[in-house]
Amino acid sequence: MALNAAELELVAQAPLLAGLSSADLALLMDGAHSAAYPETELLFSQGDKADRFFILLEGRVNIFALTETGDQSIIEVFDPIVSFAEAAIFSSGIFPLNGEVMAGSRLVHVPAAQFLKRLADNRSLGPMLLGGLSQWQFRLIHEISELKSKSPGQRLATFLLALAAKAGADAAGRVRLPLTKAVLASRIGIAPESLSRALNRLKAYGVDTHGREVEITDVEALRRMVREGSGE
Repeated sequence: MALNAAELELVAQAPLLAGLSSADLALLMDGAHSAAYPETELLFSQGDKADRFFILLEGRVNIFALTETGDQSIIEVFDPIVSFAEAAIFSSGIFPLNGEVMAGSRLVHVPAAQFLKRLADNRSLGPMLLGGLSQWQFRLIHEISELKSKSPGQRLATFLLALAAKAGADAAGRVRLPLTKAVLASRIGIAPESLSRALNRLKAYGVDTHGREVEITDVEALRRMVREGSGE
């Protein structure tokens, strides 16, 4: 079923498509459809043919690689509203990683062949899409820099500050981790045991945890810790 007007409005918020007019967006989304996922399931596997890309409207998607022991190593976690897996249709035509959609999510599936034909027929749209892809590239470069330059505690504090800002907890407040602690550890590039130690160290900076509930009593102290480091 074609996307309805409300879904097209949401799709227009994705960075990849944000620079398009309503007419151009409708043209590129011709043939796309939305799908709800009541249960967590594998969306695609590494090596699968990339015959589509996706736009996340609700929920969450994890992109992961498998380690030699068969464990998941989280490469990226997508929250609404973003497109993902588009790079595969522009390059090798093969998904280079695995994608898992979480229960309660809603995605738009955009068929690759029809999307690429629309771009070929309307070459002025290409530069607009490249601008959106460049935003993601800059974000990934920034994240890699963060991982290399910050301690585990600083990485965790940075994640919690971003979570608090998104929730509007500007001073003191309680936020809920959107990921399990195991996934969070993989997401910020540290071992699960290092995450536990980092959480304990953050108590000195006004952070207390109760399961997946996190209470931040001193945002400024946490910000200073990220800027100045700590005795880890």
